[in-house]
Amino acid sequence: MCYSGLLPWYDQHKRVLPFRGIRDPYGIWVSEIMLQQTRTETVAGYYTRFLSLFPTVSALAAAPEEAVLKAWEGLGYYSRARNLHRAAQVIAAQYGGIFPGDYEAIRALPGVGDYTAAAVSSIAFGLPYPAIDGNLTRVISRVHGIREDVGIPSVKRRIAELAMAHIDRERPGDWNQALMDLGATVCVPGTPDCARCPLAAGCDACAEEDADLLPVRAAAKPPVPVDVGVGLVTCGDRILMQRRDAALLRGLWVFFLMEGDASRESMQKKLRSLGLDAAYKTDLGEARHVFTHRVWNMRLYHFEAPEPIPLQDFSWVDAEQLRALPLPTAMRAAKKAAEAILNAAPCIK
Repeated sequence: MCYSGLLPWYDQHKRVLPFRGIRDPYGIWVSEIMLQQTRTETVAGYYTRFLSLFPTVSALAAAPEEAVLKAWEGLGYYSRARNLHRAAQVIAAQYGGIFPGDYEAIRALPGVGDYTAAAVSSIAFGLPYPAIDGNLTRVISRVHGIREDVGIPSVKRRIAELAMAHIDRERPGDWNQALMDLGATVCVPGTPDCARCPLAAGCDACAEEDADLLPVRAAAKPPVPVDVGVGLVTCGDRILMQRRDAALLRGLWVFFLMEGDASRESMQKKLRSLGLDAAYKTDLGEARHVFTHRVWNMRLYHFEAPEPIPLQDFSWVDAEQLRALPLPTAMRAAKKAAEAILNAAPCIK
């Protein structure tokens, strides 16, 4: 069997992680959601802090969304946090706060796809479902010599069928985690370390010496650049903030933004249209943030308002309130500049 050496290798070489070796489905679920599109090293610290704040499904379900987003701050892809929160509320309402123990029920939760449902099912409940992620796709395509684009639906199905056929029925969770670890440490993208691989003897790509070319993937479209003006609009020791309602970064707090036009003149005109005659103070430089499908090329400006007049959908906050709000990573440079401005500003009486 081409996978016979996998579990012995895993028993000796598995990574030590805070979410490894547990059977609690809630903890496993949180870790798997965090690990989507985020490096394992980054997740470790967030995972521990998140569970200290929300130790159970019921605690997460009862928390305000803003508290959940604040705990997620810096991890990115915030729809994951919102879906995690919604799913906890579903579990609390439909299952009495007890995490469901079958694949289909887990798969039906908000934000849960085939991979996450399989990972939780196999690790927490010992159910034989392969968790097909990038690591498993890479290992399986190399072991079985799949030289077609792995993004094609029929090829995806073939990989899933191979994984299902070979998953260890006695230790499905360990089998999934073993392939994850193998793909992360040995069968890596680019040039794998075949000399250290427990699957090398039965690996088609190793025999053909083309492992570095697999898996085959169509070139991804580059993210679209977008010019964004970021206005730090202050009045004394307060700054204008908005809780974002657009799909991108929904529920997070941002400074005054103009997407598609980063010019100072356009921003000032937009502020006046809102009824705020804010004076331009200074140019605060540039910042850049890459999302999955777009890149924000930001220009930062400081404007000063004569008084903090109420504006619909906006709030005036001080430095302490700013620190408490959940802000996206895209606002990191702007937040740093804002804190410097507010700390130097006179207090509003």
